[in-house]
Amino acid sequence: MVDALVLDDLTKVFAKPAVDHLSLTVRAGELYALLGPNGAGKTTTLRMVAGLLKPTSGSIRVFGVDALGDPAAAKQMIAWAPDEPMLYDRLTPMEYLEFVAGLWGVDPKEGRARAESLLKFLGLWDQRDQRCEAFSRGMKQKAALAGALIHEPRMLILDEPLTGLDAAVSRQVKDLLQARVRGGATVILTTHILEVAERMADRIGIIQSGKLLAEGTLTELRERAGERDGTLEDIFLELTGESDADHGAGAVA
Repeated sequence: MVDALVLDDLTKVFAKPAVDHLSLTVRAGELYALLGPNGAGKTTTLRMVAGLLKPTSGSIRVFGVDALGDPAAAKQMIAWAPDEPMLYDRLTPMEYLEFVAGLWGVDPKEGRARAESLLKFLGLWDQRDQRCEAFSRGMKQKAALAGALIHEPRMLILDEPLTGLDAAVSRQVKDLLQARVRGGATVILTTHILEVAERMADRIGIIQSGKLLAEGTLTELRERAGERDGTLEDIFLELTGESDADHGAGAVA
């Protein structure tokens, strides 16, 4: 099976390297959590994968497609959901989803059916005809996620998808992501909530200063860190050399 994502020697330099010769592989059909301290290069990496930022050097392959040589083909397989939901506030959720489906070339009838399914799954069906401008942060986050999924991408990339969400909304988002993985999609996410990565991720990559420190299952990371029964928080702090005072309560940004 072709890997979902292969980064080889990926580098992005601003005033200094934000991503520094990063190489990692995400397998098809897995949920991969990319973790790291503030400024580690997580968002920069994901923006390059999504085609929103051009690398300084290195390569990106999405399901075997050279994302730099054929960006249009790669983007057809990807959905990107940033940490701040981006919606057209004057549209209703149904109008927004039908609009996004049209941009992806989805048949209108199929697009409406997918929109209905997503809105019902995410608990937004009763608000389908209300303008998004009046929505709470959680409702906007769910509508944006539905927009990312409307063309049924093979790879879903999410930057801090649970930021600012209450427990009920977080559960709905997590349930949807796990359902997509069970259906064969690949999910790559960053999160500052280590317990989420610990419970949900098939594999975890930890980066610092733009470099990959460690990668593997929770069990493999425990072995790497010498934390046989440690939590992901224990492992993260051990591998990055970060103190409890710096992060508190197992959070990384």
